[in-house]
Amino acid sequence: MKNSSKTNLKTNNLTLFEALIPVILLVILLAYNVSVFGDEAMGGSNQFILLIGAAIAATLGLNKGIEFKMMINVVSKNLKSITGAILILLFVGALSGTWLISGIIPSMIYYGLKILHPSIFLPSCLIICAIISISTGSSWTTSATVGIALIGIAKAIGIPTGMAAGAIISGAYFGDKLSPLSDTTNLAPAISGSDLFTHIKYLTITTIPTIAISLVVFIILNFFVVSTGPTDNDLLLNSISNTFNINPLVFTVPIIVIFMIFKKTPPLIALFTGTMLGGVFAIFLQPEILNQISGSNTLTLKSAYVSILNAITVDTSIESGNAALNELFTSGGMKGMLDTIWLVICAMVFGGIMEAIGSLKKISSSLLNLGKSTFALFASTAGSCLAINLTASDQYLSIVIPGKMFSKAYMDKNLAPENLSRTLEDTGTVTSVLIPWNTCGAYQSGVLGVSVFDYFIYAVFNWLSFFMTLFFAALNIKIKKLDSKTV
Repeated sequence: MKNSSKTNLKTNNLTLFEALIPVILLVILLAYNVSVFGDEAMGGSNQFILLIGAAIAATLGLNKGIEFKMMINVVSKNLKSITGAILILLFVGALSGTWLISGIIPSMIYYGLKILHPSIFLPSCLIICAIISISTGSSWTTSATVGIALIGIAKAIGIPTGMAAGAIISGAYFGDKLSPLSDTTNLAPAISGSDLFTHIKYLTITTIPTIAISLVVFIILNFFVVSTGPTDNDLLLNSISNTFNINPLVFTVPIIVIFMIFKKTPPLIALFTGTMLGGVFAIFLQPEILNQISGSNTLTLKSAYVSILNAITVDTSIESGNAALNELFTSGGMKGMLDTIWLVICAMVFGGIMEAIGSLKKISSSLLNLGKSTFALFASTAGSCLAINLTASDQYLSIVIPGKMFSKAYMDKNLAPENLSRTLEDTGTVTSVLIPWNTCGAYQSGVLGVSVFDYFIYAVFNWLSFFMTLFFAALNIKIKKLDSKTV
């Protein structure tokens, strides 16, 4: 107990410059690494750079007298907290495999090509994903289901995947912010002292204008990206239907998964169910695909078992006779998620060391000291959320740490707690996906197969939310006081 108190005292001796040293060096090293390796940086080099950042932070901690064992204990706690996220990533890989061989993803692409005209594709992506995420409360589930299919359609019709991913993520995080089923939507008011539905009502003040602007941007962007004239997809449609048994019955599976999430079934159970149902549907609807994967002439218990297990665990490719579609009809299974999992683990090691040596607390407290005026307080909160997302690499910590530290400051300025909860969501929840080594950025990049650098500028809703909340604070628009009875 004495050792713990002594350690806490020493972590407070960090200066702001010292606390920022690991962050500054990490950003420099990552920037250089990406310039050298490009898209291949996610394959391992970025992961090691994060460990170098952790080593720099640990060295700083040791120089301050902080025990290495204590640092490792905090890292262990951080890694334990992402156990569920790692398992979800593995099951998303498994689900994408069985949804490919069962014809679910090909059917989504097939009907999507028929319904979604290229001239309205990007705004359609945003609207579809917004509806799904509002219904499920999960940006991760949205990307892992309709998001994957929409990326496939984008590739098929020649729309840049970075743009498509930006529209998908914008819609997905709209629901993640507003849905009462979302964990962050419940966490933010709980930390700040507001209640759920007051928080949601107050959050719409900044969120609705942001999503409206995002929609307009995608409509304009889509106008310049593709022709508004008719597009002939007959060749692609014929190739898909000749390769797979396209049957609307397969949509039963994603509907069941989305319904389970809507009913607050744990995501792991929902994804496992979706994976297994995908395998069952593959046996009954796609026997030729299973034979192609196993190299067997007839479907037997053994060949079906081999094909389904391969789709769940390792790389799977379906030959369609069309070069454009062959790239779509591939899945990495659980194996395909390992680079992302590796990145998340290394990011949490860095975040754990930064937390243990007191860097996160020092950075947040320094930002808190800047909050003399009302606008400065909002700006400090936003900056703190972004800093935690950059350093701790965790969306939840970017809500919890600033939420705890700034709650009294908002009360002292006679500001209602929903001001804080809204700012936490506008800046903490949505910016996590814009950082490659953050758990959310790594997840979305891994699931959609599009690097953060490719979709960053197109994730309009996410970065615009950050500036929108500051805009409202600067102009003192809808800033609710503690004694106010109306928003």
